[in-house]
Amino acid sequence: MGGVTPALRAALRASALALLAGLALFALAGWIGSAIPRNPGWQEPATGVEIMVETNGVHTALVLPLVTPEKDWRADFPAAHLGRPDLPYSHVSVSWGEREVFLNTPTWWDLSPAAVLRIAGIGGDGLLHVAHYVRPAPSDTLRPLVLTPRQYRRLVAGIERSVLPHPRPRHPGYGGQDVFYAAPGRYTLRNTCNQWTSDRLAEAGVTTGWWTPFAGGVMKWRA
Repeated sequence: MGGVTPALRAALRASALALLAGLALFALAGWIGSAIPRNPGWQEPATGVEIMVETNGVHTALVLPLVTPEKDWRADFPAAHLGRPDLPYSHVSVSWGEREVFLNTPTWWDLSPAAVLRIAGIGGDGLLHVAHYVRPAPSDTLRPLVLTPRQYRRLVAGIERSVLPHPRPRHPGYGGQDVFYAAPGRYTLRNTCNQWTSDRLAEAGVTTGWWTPFAGGVMKWRA
């Protein structure tokens, strides 16, 4: 009876080593890229528009006041689209990511190896995740950041490029206070959800890393 031949065993071992080496190089490149600053001379103003940068350890988002003189997000992200439209919302959390991962992985334990390999190989379509909050408090995972009104307008303009005009396809969120919207862009290993967050901050003039595929690469600039 046949078994695993030495040649096949060697090929499998070589493939596993190549995969591990690729993952290690990707992690190293992400660490180096996130350590190179964009807008290194930026200084946080004493007063202005307070936003927050949010993380769950894997994914990052921008938490914005629902209404300011610079922008009213209620037209773009109406509470009527939520399962719980009746709460006194004060902020919106906006992030961008890969469509199938967003819709089919309510927890990171639901992320399959096949999905990871697909994203690594061909990427996927973009999707916006918008959650509505009532007076969120700063914490280790929700870090405040003050922008001047001009900087905030630039941040808004960057986010608006990911907001398709009404009517646009939408999908139910994970609960009563969030929703998904179709969005432009292609998710790849180079253009990740965390890179989207970092790019929006950089467009506003805020110091952040050049390439931040991981959440830690975004949040270390907000310590």
